[in-house]
Amino acid sequence: MREFWLTAQTDLLESFRAKWFVAYTLVFGGLVVLLFAFGLTESRIMGFTGLSRLMVTYIQLAMAILPVFVLITTVRSVAGDREAGVYEYLLSLPIGLAPWYWGKLAGRFLVVFLPVFLAMVGAIVWGSVKGAEVPWVLFIWYTALLMALAWCFLGIGMLLSTLSRSADVAQASAFVVWLTLLLFLDLILLGTLIRNQIPPETVVGIALANPMQVFRTAAMLLLDSQLVMLGPSAYVILDNFGQAGYMAYAIVYPMLVGTACAFGGYLLFRRGDLP
Repeated sequence: MREFWLTAQTDLLESFRAKWFVAYTLVFGGLVVLLFAFGLTESRIMGFTGLSRLMVTYIQLAMAILPVFVLITTVRSVAGDREAGVYEYLLSLPIGLAPWYWGKLAGRFLVVFLPVFLAMVGAIVWGSVKGAEVPWVLFIWYTALLMALAWCFLGIGMLLSTLSRSADVAQASAFVVWLTLLLFLDLILLGTLIRNQIPPETVVGIALANPMQVFRTAAMLLLDSQLVMLGPSAYVILDNFGQAGYMAYAIVYPMLVGTACAFGGYLLFRRGDLP
């Protein structure tokens, strides 16, 4: 465990000094500042006002920005160390592969999740100072959803990083994965399946295999308990899951995907040729 925590601490310190982390933090912190600056807390949508309105908008923006940031920065982790010759140095130290890999994963999770979480905390604190009502239930749900989404794409990023032999290939692969999931968002490509008269349950099932779609639908469910914005597909989701069941699925499923990908990456990392 000591090796695990030392590896996580090292990755944290390296990330804090990196330029991408500064840009990453400024993006999410800047989002909250801009949302306040444009008076979003004074507007109303479907009964949501104040901090609730701000958080609804913030979660939608985070869904678009968080996955690609996590993927692009994470895929350089293992592949970049391989190119830099870190593994040759690593083999000379009294540290196992498992503590190094999982410690690096834990440190990177804190790095990618903390700026997103602290931006929401900052919004809560500022809103409280201004006398706005704090939507604690919404805050807790959004925190859990963002945590699951970050872990999911972190695991995918570690798998891609292990599979790729160079940092450039890893980044290209990450972009392709993100673009593919983005295309399946909002049923852009699934429209072809509907035109071919595939059963609605199958179409919704394919959509809900996409972690980004799962996250987006859960965020919509917190906003609209009947999922009116999804149209007829809402009946398939609510009839099979129910509201509580789907929220549990939206948190557990991405976590399982991220864990499975991270574990698969570890197996490949352990069996592969490090140098």
